Amino acid sequence: MTRVAFQLQVDPALLDEYIARHTPVWPEMLAEIAASGRRNYSLFLGAGGRLFGYYEVDDDAAAQAYLAASPVAAAWEAEMAPFFIGLAGRPDQAATPLTEVFNLHDQSAASAAESDPS
Repeated sequence: MTRVAFQLQVDPALLDEYIARHTPVWPEMLAEIAASGRRNYSLFLGAGGRLFGYYEVDDDAAAQAYLAASPVAAAWEAEMAPFFIGLAGRPDQAATPLTEVFNLHDQSAASAAESDPS
């Protein structure tokens, strides 16, 4: 399983509309996200329109390819693209990936394994 986090910048003048578009997301887009293999997908909005996303996936390249080929995802992203600042391309494909530097579960498991005398 791979954890993926990314960052985008929402135009602060469009924040209310951006939030409204996600309340709710199109059911067919939700189905495409699930069909791509992404799960535990969340978006978090920070000050000034900083948007952070997170999801888990077994094969991120396959999930990206699935969504890149999806007419539903293309339509959704075309509707979402005007909300973002400094974005070249489809939002889902052009988001800035973030590097994971800490994960409690992984470090706790590693620490327990080192402590186990067997």
